[in-house]
Amino acid sequence: MKTKLAITALCLLPLASQTAFAEEAKDASELTMSAELGFLFKSGNTKSGDIKAGFNVKHKKNQWTNLLAVNALAKKLEEKDDDTGDKEFVTTDNKWDLKTQTNYALHENGKNYLYANLGYQQDKFSGFESQSSLSMGWGRHWIDTETSSLFADIGPGVKYDVIRQTDTQPKNEETNFIVQAQALYTTKINEFVEFKQYLVAKQTFESGKNSVYQSETSITTKLIESMQLKFALRIDYDTEVEPEFENTNTETSLTLVYNF
Repeated sequence: MKTKLAITALCLLPLASQTAFAEEAKDASELTMSAELGFLFKSGNTKSGDIKAGFNVKHKKNQWTNLLAVNALAKKLEEKDDDTGDKEFVTTDNKWDLKTQTNYALHENGKNYLYANLGYQQDKFSGFESQSSLSMGWGRHWIDTETSSLFADIGPGVKYDVIRQTDTQPKNEETNFIVQAQALYTTKINEFVEFKQYLVAKQTFESGKNSVYQSETSITTKLIESMQLKFALRIDYDTEVEPEFENTNTETSLTLVYNF
């Protein structure tokens, strides 16, 4: 009898180990990272150099999801000095931005979540020295299939702008309450190609104050298991800028993405 019990226990031991491993894997955190980099150099009659870089982190554990995205762009163009006649490289674009968000699912494997979002941007050649925002609210995972996903959230927040000094206006700082709404749609066109559309609106309550709208459309093609080629079109729109600056800024990029 004791021998039979011992044999039964030994037979059940692998099953118990597998169950414990499954539970441990279920509670384990999931961390994914990716970095992207793109260069464009021109020579001949016109010489220029562009660098586009980005870094993304996603950490998921239980009902928590943490996201971080950092992007940077630098551009230099060879121009002739009117006084000396010598050619030198002049910076014509220099900006970077950071976005971070934390989501908490209201139920395990549920679609509804609470979020907190923080954004910051510096652009040397825009009408703002810096723009930052903070918002909190409610969101939902509207679409969740094997090929497609749609996240959307909305909530109140606050936006802080440092307005650049110009020939006609002194440096100024503005703090405004906003409603922030954003959505991210992702779909796999096939095994190797993925499409993403990101939209965000930061709408101020007070008329005449600057509201921000942003769109980023991208297509990513898998080259190898950990390397991708990404084509992206980004559009930034500010409703209120000084006459020396444009309301709309567009950015088209082609970068290599490496997944960790």
